[in-house]
Amino acid sequence: MQRWAFSIILALSLVTAGCRSSTRVPTISPVSAGGINTLSLTSSAFREGDTIPEKYTCDAADVSPDLKWSGIPVGAKSLVLIADDPDAPAGTWVHWVLYNVPPDRTGLPEGVAKTPTVEGIGMQGINDSGNTGYNGPCPPKGKPHRYYFKLYALDITPDLKPGAAKADVEKVFRGHVLAQGQLIGTYSR
Repeated sequence: MQRWAFSIILALSLVTAGCRSSTRVPTISPVSAGGINTLSLTSSAFREGDTIPEKYTCDAADVSPDLKWSGIPVGAKSLVLIADDPDAPAGTWVHWVLYNVPPDRTGLPEGVAKTPTVEGIGMQGINDSGNTGYNGPCPPKGKPHRYYFKLYALDITPDLKPGAAKADVEKVFRGHVLAQGQLIGTYSR
């Protein structure tokens, strides 16, 4: 057998033997691998995976639920909150875009005003209904839709005016996320 062929067979045997080893390779957490920290995001209105109460939908008062978070990393300069529905018939529907939230905030009250700028809270973008601020769940009749409330801690304060679209906000913060978390609720009609 040629010497180079023997070397290849030996190398493949060692690799194969390593794959069958019972020794588990330790997983590396996203944080230690240079990834993104995880934030805790909760609401007193609903728990992860539960139904969002009607009060927070287009079928009632359509006010934003209270949100609480923890785990904001040192060095965060601002927070961004995006709420959207990936189950909408025409594709992901954006329900809320809130940015330039001070990093020392630990949450939002119920019923954030639907104005371009909310004193002490931040700036609001345009939702897919074409309005400023929170636009609650309003799915067509049928199966439940999932509503993702996503919080991002950034190492920048986006240089955006009030009324930005989700795509514009995401474009600016790409590469600047220090930590993120999400809360998912469902709603059907």
